[in-house]
Amino acid sequence: MMNSRICEMLDIEFPLVAFTHCRDVVVAVSKAGGCGVLGAVGMSPEQLEKELKWIDEHIDGKPYGVDVLIPNKMVGKDEKFDADKLAKMIPQEYADFRTDVLENHGIDAPELREIDTGGSGFAQNTQSDGAKALLDVAFKHPIKIIANALGVPPDWMIQMGKDNDCKVAALLGTAEHAINQVKAGVDILVVSGTEAGGHCGSVSTMVLIPEVHQAIQPYGDVPILAAGGIVTGKQMAAAMAMGASGAWCGSVWLTTIESEVEPVIKEKMVAANSSQTVRSRSRTGKHSRQLVTPWTQAWEADSAPEPLPMPLQPMVAEPALQKVNKLAAGGHEGAKDLATYWVGQGVGLMNQSISASDVVQDFKEDFVNAYERLNNFLES
Repeated sequence: MMNSRICEMLDIEFPLVAFTHCRDVVVAVSKAGGCGVLGAVGMSPEQLEKELKWIDEHIDGKPYGVDVLIPNKMVGKDEKFDADKLAKMIPQEYADFRTDVLENHGIDAPELREIDTGGSGFAQNTQSDGAKALLDVAFKHPIKIIANALGVPPDWMIQMGKDNDCKVAALLGTAEHAINQVKAGVDILVVSGTEAGGHCGSVSTMVLIPEVHQAIQPYGDVPILAAGGIVTGKQMAAAMAMGASGAWCGSVWLTTIESEVEPVIKEKMVAANSSQTVRSRSRTGKHSRQLVTPWTQAWEADSAPEPLPMPLQPMVAEPALQKVNKLAAGGHEGAKDLATYWVGQGVGLMNQSISASDVVQDFKEDFVNAYERLNNFLES
């Protein structure tokens, strides 16, 4: 076990935490000495139970966790969930725009001109009742960590963690947010730079890690997991030299053999460079980094409607992108062009598809090599 507070808190050998939507990656990373964390926001409680049961049966008792998404601000946050009410808040121009984008790439999708409750499962799970239902399922299993992917976890989530002897982590993108997280009682800070895939802020990882580490000292030395563009052990070592106690990585698992990502997306990622991602509100209503494709470019055009706030924008984007992904998997050329997925700028270093356990081993070896390289600078 490495001498890291993250290793001690999570009972793991190497302080590498893997955020993923794939249960196979969770198991592979945890068995290789890290800690897999399953993203649950897109699942129903029944689906989550099925996934966690499978993980328990295959993980050999190794530590793992669950990630939810409970924003501090979004439309209808404090109201009872009503998918029909949310759907009525979406102007017709958004349904027409998404349909036109697909039709311009040879996809016939007249059903998308109708505004319905498609994509509302995401919306429901980002509200307190939906997230509580997911966590109620999660705590029936031996999880070691729960994480909130967007904002300060609500008091009830932090209390659930304490009641179940489970560490509570939260993602953040500014020093101010970090202080708020520490004051709220979070156990682990996931400090995510703008290079990160998915939801991210505007400050680079290189700047953000030492800034947060310094800012939180008067309030408590809560351990930091560095995130944002980290896909190698040498980057992890650099982050730990700046104040982190480990790394939280998501993008690097997307091109692994086990990954849930469609082959067409994997191929795009393996071929992509670090400039081929964009930080856009077009998918969730909040800034999230994803692969640049004609879909993202259409939403960046001057003629495009301004993305709606969360959770309305996912109700616009997800039904269209689900259709795109299904057709892309079948070989439709227009759909293959449009297909996108969340990924960070580290994609430029993700040049092959290997197993998740091999990725962990590469991280370990790369970390040691970086440590030895720095040591060499100090030798006379």
